[in-house]
Amino acid sequence: AEGRRQSRAIKAYLAAIQKRRPGRPVTKESLETRLRKVNAQIGTSDDPLRSVQLMQSRLEIEEQLSKASGGADLDQLEKDFVAHAKAYSERKGISYTAWREIGVPAATLKTAGLKETRRRR
Repeated sequence: AEGRRQSRAIKAYLAAIQKRRPGRPVTKESLETRLRKVNAQIGTSDDPLRSVQLMQSRLEIEEQLSKASGGADLDQLEKDFVAHAKAYSERKGISYTAWREIGVPAATLKTAGLKETRRRR
């Protein structure tokens, strides 16, 4: 049962970090700001083509907002990962380097108690 619990926590965290894209993270607040700007522009646009583009932008931002509010909490997933990563790594023989190569931040691994290992070529 403990192994299944560890696996679920590890898998959920890895899935969440793999969905992230490089660059500045898109937050709920930034989406709400963009939505306000688009709504203001829709009301002042004299160009019908520009209005259609702005309305499409509004629909896309609203969709992103609905996904952002219903998504998993990355902080909680990271806490669960940290709680189980060391035991899981020891049980499965997974090295620090393997975690790093899949995208787990070094700070997260350090918090989990996993020490950096030398890379083998």
